[in-house]
Amino acid sequence: MNAVLNELNVPIRSEADLVTARLRGREIASTLKFSSSELTLIATAISEVTRNILSYAGSGDLDLRLVRQGQKVGISIVARDRGPGIADLFSAMQDGYSTSGSLGLGLPGSKRLMDEFDLASEVGKGTTVTMTKWKM
Repeated sequence: MNAVLNELNVPIRSEADLVTARLRGREIASTLKFSSSELTLIATAISEVTRNILSYAGSGDLDLRLVRQGQKVGISIVARDRGPGIADLFSAMQDGYSTSGSLGLGLPGSKRLMDEFDLASEVGKGTTVTMTKWKM
């Protein structure tokens, strides 16, 4: 693995950062030889969680890491903000649930696209989404 691309932080402050996050995620994941369709899934999941940061918190950070677990390698994506948090995690993970008038597919859609997904949030303190896609 390329040591330069083992870990990267992308500050999320604007829509332009969403594009940068997608691009950097694809670049890092491509070093693991993910297929074109897998790279698209990864980029889509990055877009969804990054858009949530912008929509609900205004700003945050996205960490992209190459990870290894035994013989498996993959990309781990951690999206973190210090926004208002999510009061009802169960509802937030249901298709169609939205407090902003969107389609409500971001979090549950991202979960479907990735192999591992964890959502942690505390009202008034922020939200962290951790996702991993393994190279099979």
